[in-house]
Amino acid sequence: MISSKQCTAARALIGWKQKDLSDAITSRGGKLSVTAITAFERGGTIRASNAELLKLTLEAQGIQFLDPEDTAQGAGVALKAAEK
Repeated sequence: MISSKQCTAARALIGWKQKDLSDAITSRGGKLSVTAITAFERGGTIRASNAELLKLTLEAQGIQFLDPEDTAQGAGVALKAAEK
C-alpha cells in the first residue's frame, strides 16, 4: 500500500492538485473525494481499495512507487522517462 507521503510526492511530480487526482479517479470509474485524499495525505487511514485506486491512477500518469525493501533509499516515488 502506498503511503500518504508517497501520494503527495507523486502528485507533486506530475503537477496535480488533489482535485485533479480525484477527477482522474472518477474518469477511471472510481470514486474518491478530495476530502478523503486530503485526510489520507495528512496521515489519516484509507481503505486498501481506495489506496489501490490512488496507486493505479498515479501509475497511469507515469509514477513508479519505490518499495523500501527494493531500494537503499527507502520508500519513494519516481517519474518514468517518456517513451521515445
